[in-house]
Amino acid sequence: MELITATSNTIQTQKNFFMKTKLPITLLVLLLVIFSKAYAQKTNKVTISGYVKEKGSGELLPGVVIFVKELSTGTETNTYGFYSVTIPKSDTVTLLFSSFGYTQQTIQVSLQENKELNIELVSEEKMLEQVEIVGVREEKVSETVQMSSVSVPVQQIKEIPTLLGEKDVMKVLQLMPGVQKGSEGNSGLYVRGGGPDQNLVILDDATLYNAYHLFGFFSIFNGDALKSVELTKGGFPAKYGGRLSSVIEMTMKEGNKEKLHGEGGIGIISSRLTLEGPIIKNKSSFLVSARRTYIDALIYPLMPKENRGGYNFHDLNAKINYDFGRKNKLYVSTYTGRDKMFFSSTYDNNTYKGGLYWKNTTATIRWNHLFNEKTFSNTSLIYSKYKFNIFEEDKYNGDLYKLNYSSNIRDYSIKFDIDYLPNPAHSFKSGLLSIYHLFTPSALVLRDSYSNENIKKATSIHSLENSIYIQDNWKPFPRFTLLGGIRVSNFITDEVSYISPEPRLSGAYKLKDDLSLKASYATMNQYIHLLSNTGIGLPTDLWVPSTKNIKPQASRQVAAGMAKDFSSKKLALTIEGYYKKSDNIIGYKEGATFLLIDDPSAASQINWEDNITSGQGWSYGAEFLLQKKSGKFSGWIGYTLSWTQLQFDSLNFGKKFYARYDRRHDISLVGIYHPSEKITLSATWVYGTGNAITLPISEYAAPTHQPNNPPRPNNPFYIDYVSNYGEKNSFRMAAYHRLDFGIQFHKKMKHHERTWEFSIYNVYSRQNPYFYFIGYEDNNYSSDSKRVLQQISLFPIIPSVSYNFKF
Repeated sequence: MELITATSNTIQTQKNFFMKTKLPITLLVLLLVIFSKAYAQKTNKVTISGYVKEKGSGELLPGVVIFVKELSTGTETNTYGFYSVTIPKSDTVTLLFSSFGYTQQTIQVSLQENKELNIELVSEEKMLEQVEIVGVREEKVSETVQMSSVSVPVQQIKEIPTLLGEKDVMKVLQLMPGVQKGSEGNSGLYVRGGGPDQNLVILDDATLYNAYHLFGFFSIFNGDALKSVELTKGGFPAKYGGRLSSVIEMTMKEGNKEKLHGEGGIGIISSRLTLEGPIIKNKSSFLVSARRTYIDALIYPLMPKENRGGYNFHDLNAKINYDFGRKNKLYVSTYTGRDKMFFSSTYDNNTYKGGLYWKNTTATIRWNHLFNEKTFSNTSLIYSKYKFNIFEEDKYNGDLYKLNYSSNIRDYSIKFDIDYLPNPAHSFKSGLLSIYHLFTPSALVLRDSYSNENIKKATSIHSLENSIYIQDNWKPFPRFTLLGGIRVSNFITDEVSYISPEPRLSGAYKLKDDLSLKASYATMNQYIHLLSNTGIGLPTDLWVPSTKNIKPQASRQVAAGMAKDFSSKKLALTIEGYYKKSDNIIGYKEGATFLLIDDPSAASQINWEDNITSGQGWSYGAEFLLQKKSGKFSGWIGYTLSWTQLQFDSLNFGKKFYARYDRRHDISLVGIYHPSEKITLSATWVYGTGNAITLPISEYAAPTHQPNNPPRPNNPFYIDYVSNYGEKNSFRMAAYHRLDFGIQFHKKMKHHERTWEFSIYNVYSRQNPYFYFIGYEDNNYSSDSKRVLQQISLFPIIPSVSYNFKF
């Protein structure tokens, strides 16, 4: 009933929006289709198009390079494995199909008329012997106009050692230049000076608002269910918007169309299982992937019945698809995950229980349609919800105290994208996106029978976010490529409407066949904001919309650099410099918060806008990445030199200050080595300048009344310490560095393959600071004891073991 009502409201709101803005959406689609068909009538050229799949599973492969050898030109498959290349008629041409992790396939074809050519690539994993593939033409970073973008093969993610053996996409992305980690163990990403809320995290077109488990120590993504992972941190294509700093786009596997396949693992804190297989062979398939921790199951029986508590999280990914033929394909996917922390106690027939939980839910229906051999479209219907809840119940001497505090955001979206590929020199993209946001920043239910107090209050905010874009990838000269586009976004609430143009432009010039210079400019706008006063990714962080008082965040970023390929060694080198200016970024005023647990009735009256201040930010620096994605030895070296400053009129006396996660130097070394098909060795070493924090620069003793006692003539006061703070974030924590090591032992059985993995987190047990506080020397609390700065660290050396299997 709730979904039906919400959908009805969404449709009505959408109608109102289109009446107001008069967007010619239907006309746009018709023009693009007519335009593409007009180009298709040319007779002096022919088009080769089709899909590229993985042999043995039928999985469609994105990012496969298709190279026309005789013309030194080509294209690549889109997210859904489709490609199209239009070239002059020819008796015979040679096509090379190649992708990381797959053996290259070479095909000669006669081109006198349009041809459909579907290809299957063989995974290197499925070869009987692991050999070094010679002569493979893999994608070159020097040939693409896109910059400030990195992709990590899913197989590499599974081989890199991590905390407690939990393979984590976000942890691996933290190892890339330009991406800063938050604090020890935290999965939060701070990309080119931006905060965690400025990253757009997408799973199968659906936005995820909290991508972390265990208070940010692990991400919610199960690598067994993922097909591709790509991070874009600048030079954004026009199809992306809604965030300032980065786009993290992840695509789930579709499911094996030929046979039942499974993989899973048993670790120290959680286990996982993925099953995929055909529903109708070569026509339809499914994928189901689940993961759950068993921390609570292990410790709960050991606790006394009077006082018990626990924590757990789970994930569930599911996907089905149906292939209607060459022109139509349908995909339905969903994700749901929840974290729950709970506790209870019993004493003298009185009970107390409470806890908190947070959860994500997404659902996506996608329809791929091929209008003709040059025009491909995707239409998506998307649902996304994030909710956190705090609950407490106390029964004491017959009285009942009950508190339930929650906050959530729900999105209902429709998305349409169309790709038009007239010839190798041009590729057009266009599309639109409309999102109906339903914010509930605060929902409070309070019942107190002792004081006869009953409160039930919820605050809801409705808004509509729309965007339309067009983009052209144009190659006017053989060595020069331009990627230009514009995105126009609009945000509407009951009281305000914002509209913002967002121009994008990127260019690449090839100095040599394997060396190019690149530059880009992008304007981004962000209409929703994350309020956080914890800095450690707690689920109590609050999502709120732009209002007439809180303007949309905006950024302008320019970047320039070079890209070099070393084909013989399968190495790619990129060096980039960037400058980003951000406006209307928000934060809490000094001492402000949105949640008052000690006084929930007062919390229900808080207007979050009154506690917010807005300001501006500057971020600039240089990044270096040397990467090898395949081969017996793979990995990368990343280095970042950066500065990030903020300025708020109501903070730090209006003066600029360094952001908490401003990091002057950041280094990542990642190595993966396969000495044989039975053993995988891996290691990572990271170094980063310490975070900028605020600490007292001095203390002085001041007399004050004893708490809870009236003053007495003979002892009216006691001495307390008062801190004197200097400028905001003027103190640097100690540098962070750590070495991790892992080894995997693989063995192929008759019906399955098993892998034992042993890893060590923080090999030399570096005591990295988690936070500082002012304490007493030697924990001596006497009045004459010296006050000193003390450090809390989280993780010493931590070994782990896990068992993984495939069948």
